[in-house]
Amino acid sequence: MASERRRARGGQAFAEGHGAEWVAALWLMLKGYQVLGFRLKTPGAEIDILARKGGILAVVEVKRRATLEAALTALKPAQRERLRAAGMAVLRQRPGLKGLTLRLDTVALASGRFPRHRRGL
Repeated sequence: MASERRRARGGQAFAEGHGAEWVAALWLMLKGYQVLGFRLKTPGAEIDILARKGGILAVVEVKRRATLEAALTALKPAQRERLRAAGMAVLRQRPGLKGLTLRLDTVALASGRFPRHRRGL
């Protein structure tokens, strides 16, 4: 019984996370970004959104929490380093992205609030 509830919560969290990533992608597109990929798996981390604007290649982590402040502080230093390494791996694997500057960003989401895009973590 408890494991069924846990599975149900996990499925709901997965669906909410997936929805949050779509909202974040739309927000980025409205700001002029070209979304290159979702949920890109690399050996060290999964990139929620990979986006490009001009000479910038943004590795975007999407965080949804009860408040924007909680979402903005949810990304810890160890996760930042894993995402940076994942972004470098993508740059090495995709020759068409050579020459772009890698940047780590967060899109924070909270119910009833506009998304907040924090650039350059």
